[in-house]
Amino acid sequence: MYKGSDKICDLMSHEEDAIQIISRFGLEMGVGDQTIEQVCASHGVHTPTFLDIVNYKVFHQRVVPAEIDIPTLQRYLHNAHTYFLDFRLPRLRRALIEAIIPADPTTKIPGLILRCYDEFVDEIRTHIEHENAGMFDEHQHDDQRITDKLTEIKNLIIKYYPTKTTSTEGTVTYTLISVMSELWHTEQDFADHCAIEDDILRPAMTKVMPPIHRRHQMPESEELSDRERDVLVQVVRGLSNKEIADVLCISMHTVISHRKNITRKLNIHSTAGLTIYAIVNKLVDLNSLE
Repeated sequence: MYKGSDKICDLMSHEEDAIQIISRFGLEMGVGDQTIEQVCASHGVHTPTFLDIVNYKVFHQRVVPAEIDIPTLQRYLHNAHTYFLDFRLPRLRRALIEAIIPADPTTKIPGLILRCYDEFVDEIRTHIEHENAGMFDEHQHDDQRITDKLTEIKNLIIKYYPTKTTSTEGTVTYTLISVMSELWHTEQDFADHCAIEDDILRPAMTKVMPPIHRRHQMPESEELSDRERDVLVQVVRGLSNKEIADVLCISMHTVISHRKNITRKLNIHSTAGLTIYAIVNKLVDLNSLE
């Protein structure tokens, strides 16, 4: 566990995540041989709060200080939000376009993967807007859904990305590998960001620490029934639940039940993701889709 008397240069050189943490507190490079406490003091950062977040991020443990400084926490979270929305997510989108769009000009799958990513970014933006407004408890359940959506994007690329490319030298493949690595790190970074909110900020604000477990085993895929495949095809074609019920001569309740089973079995939550699945498994004609 790091202490205030440790040199901050040691923290920065030994811990991969430390530089991001330090930047989110507004600290800078060029620290020389100063201690963590000295650098925090010179930048107006509450040292115990800084150490609490650093040790939580690095060791996943807390040495709870006598007092958490709320302004320091809010400063950290504000800078983290700016980093995600203004830098990391736009950069990742550009890299994703570079990696997947050249794959095959005749398939719609790359565009659908990008649509899934844009839906993910929209959810993060809404999540952060509510956090900035101080509405933590009301949107606590959003955290897992957002990280699940990023996992879904990774799985869609892994399972359904078109293998044929126009490159003869593997350039697209190398770019895609780099993007997959960045998706992984973004997922972990956002999960850690949410954990800091849940386990440090909320308790400091409300004196309550609700236990939240973010890591879970991904469910294995199950085969869809014939009727579930029928419902999936109609969903991909853009029909509403009522329209699907009319076309298939079943009740609305049955349609909703089938849709829940489809989502659970495939672990795909977005319409774009379901469209990719339907195309790859030849459940729909690619040319029939708008």
